[in-house]
Amino acid sequence: MASEHMSIEEVKKHTRVYWVIFGCLLLLTAVTVGISYIHLPFTWAVILALLVASTKASLVALYFMHLISEKTAIYLTLALTAILFVFLIAVPWMPPYETMRSWLVS
Repeated sequence: MASEHMSIEEVKKHTRVYWVIFGCLLLLTAVTVGISYIHLPFTWAVILALLVASTKASLVALYFMHLISEKTAIYLTLALTAILFVFLIAVPWMPPYETMRSWLVS
């Protein structure tokens, strides 16, 4: 197995990217704390906090877990996971089976 050697410039470039992502994560953490101090309605506070947390999780997955350079299969798996997550969150608001059956039959 041949190992690839990186030049000093390439290492510095990658290190710079990691520091920028680290800075973004620190900034987004501060935003999350700031959201808790703003007196928003509960629903909006949760939506904003989840949006920031999703952004942070995406940055970690894409850069620190190196998913940004992966193939299409990884993205399809992540998309399927997101779709199933949304579906499972929506299940409690779905009408009962009998109501859905009456919609389909009529």
